[in-house]
Amino acid sequence: MPVLTHTQLHELVENELSWDPEITSKSIGVVADDGVVTLSGYVASYAERMAAERAALRVQGVRAVANDLQVKLQTERIDPEIARSIGAAFRNHISIPNTIKAAVRSGHVTLEGTVPWMYQKHAAEYAVRHVPGVRSVLNLIGVRSSVSLVEVKTKIEDALRRSAETDASHIRVLVNNSEVRLIGEVRSFAEKQDAERAAWAAPGVTKVDNQIAIVP
Repeated sequence: MPVLTHTQLHELVENELSWDPEITSKSIGVVADDGVVTLSGYVASYAERMAAERAALRVQGVRAVANDLQVKLQTERIDPEIARSIGAAFRNHISIPNTIKAAVRSGHVTLEGTVPWMYQKHAAEYAVRHVPGVRSVLNLIGVRSSVSLVEVKTKIEDALRRSAETDASHIRVLVNNSEVRLIGEVRSFAEKQDAERAAWAAPGVTKVDNQIAIVP
């Protein structure tokens, strides 16, 4: 794929934002410069803010996104109401253990605690970002696991080969204790994310250092 101009990348990102049904705001500004996209303006929820970031990252040629979008709530909620909604969201999600705690201050949520799997950390943040009134989420949940890591490298490599979106032949997997390092090249940020998700899905992994380069 030829290198895109700033104008072309700007247009592609704007089209992707318009196409995504999760994004309803008409107040999102886009600036593209050498593969780096900056989003600015206002959205109605934290979930929409993150949806806009994901949409921009899906565009081929985008290397990084600076998300400067501000959450402008249509209806204000007090912190105790938000906290009760978060508690209900946690109770209704079987992947979220009771070791996770949420603190709310002026609509800004901090998640703390420990879990054995990375998907549980992600599940907690996903549940919170859709709670009305939430302005931001700081995820400080730690991942701790006692699972043996003898076969982690093989499991990750097998997962990469199974993925239709990722060229596993250009990715190296290095494992040191419970930490994984990914090295190589892919064609888009989405492929880089797919490789990282595969690494996090292996049992016992507590850290993934994703050094994969994006080469369109």
